[in-house]
Amino acid sequence: MALMLGLPTLDALGALGPLNDLLALGQGGGQKPAMAPVERRAEPPLVATPRAECGPGSKPEPGIQGRVPSGSATAGLHCNVTLVAHQGSSGGFKVLRYVDAHGRECAFYDTALLYPVNALRLDTTSQGVAVLDMSDPAHPVQTDTLTELPMLSPHESLNLNPRRGLLAAVLGNPSTYPGLVSIYDVRQDCRHPVLQSTRPVARLGHESGFSPGGKTFWATGTALEAITAVDVTDPKSPHAIWQGNIVAHGMTLRPDGKRAYVADPTGGNMLILDTSQIQARVPNPQAREVSRLTWESASIPQNAIPFTVGGKPYVLEFDEYTDGTTGAGDRDAVGAARIIDISDERAPRVISNLRLQVNQPEDHAAASGDPGALSPVQGYAAHYCSLSSEVDPTVVACSFITSGLRVFDISDLLHPKEIAYYVAPTQPRAENGFMASDFAMSKPAIVPDRREVWYSDGATGFYVLRVAPDAWP
Repeated sequence: MALMLGLPTLDALGALGPLNDLLALGQGGGQKPAMAPVERRAEPPLVATPRAECGPGSKPEPGIQGRVPSGSATAGLHCNVTLVAHQGSSGGFKVLRYVDAHGRECAFYDTALLYPVNALRLDTTSQGVAVLDMSDPAHPVQTDTLTELPMLSPHESLNLNPRRGLLAAVLGNPSTYPGLVSIYDVRQDCRHPVLQSTRPVARLGHESGFSPGGKTFWATGTALEAITAVDVTDPKSPHAIWQGNIVAHGMTLRPDGKRAYVADPTGGNMLILDTSQIQARVPNPQAREVSRLTWESASIPQNAIPFTVGGKPYVLEFDEYTDGTTGAGDRDAVGAARIIDISDERAPRVISNLRLQVNQPEDHAAASGDPGALSPVQGYAAHYCSLSSEVDPTVVACSFITSGLRVFDISDLLHPKEIAYYVAPTQPRAENGFMASDFAMSKPAIVPDRREVWYSDGATGFYVLRVAPDAWP
């Protein structure tokens, strides 16, 4: 399989340490913290978030919230947004924004949902991580393409630390790959990232995390019990400092780096993990599970982002797909997204939900014949969300796969509401199985002062959208 996908041989990688023994993937040493009990607490009713009221110039969806019937989006659908720019012809799982030390604004996005399917595009526009000069958001200019192996196939691991200007990824696929990590410096000129290192420093790869201080990159294996904390204090010489035998999808760290909010994809819950010893570089550090929370209609938890409002701590958690995607669960149980109060980290609780009407079981079943809905890894479900800020945010933007890009007002945390959406013009492409459906999978980037949302669609590329001023909170 490695040779078929163009992955490195053992000789090419050189001598590997115990963490990277390719003959014993998932079986290496490491800590397995005592598992906290999975709790479910009282939560709000699982109903759709109030629908956006579309203003002048909109081209709204024809039926229920979030549904895109066959032929309805050939020219796209939009509500309270204008298209500022479109670039490229494919997209992946992350769109990241950065302003470098000289004030230059850039975007980074992975261009493939599944490597090497993107090789079908012989013009190489869907190879690696695209680097865009965003000095004029209406005219993005691709200035570079990153093609180290982890950038060709990062899966969901492309990550950015704004404080230090480090861009990193670990080799990944829908299951997991050996943990080859690439790190780039983008601080001096984000238009042309400078490679610092590519080394096999993690056990496995699929998703990732970054400590806010920028000294620890976290690689998660997802399909197996594998989290690796990688010290990137010197990005030219990264090295593993902790291996955790924990099943983890995405993870996001608290600003002080002492807590990680980990999405458990197979257990259907969110783990709060004490990472303070790793953050403090204690010799032989030990992590500790603080609590685990599940909720109604949990599908495959994707990631969890901490934020504060008025100094009080919360988490935005989002699931991907449905409960039936990976097994015999209910294919109409859509996880979508939720806001969790973590004031008491030993007893977190869901306080509100972010979901569309088409995510409700009966409506989801009724739409099962729509383009994209037949695939268990497309369909009407959420995938990634982003906050407008991690301190007092007012907006959340989410990729809802076949339902496109959705924007929510969370000014009232208990009562979120949809304010805008964009369904890209549908085209039959290899990425969507030639079903002419949206394939919005990426974590969006939000530029609050310009009311912009940047995201990518798997089948059609990178988009810059601007939300109408009267819709933006």
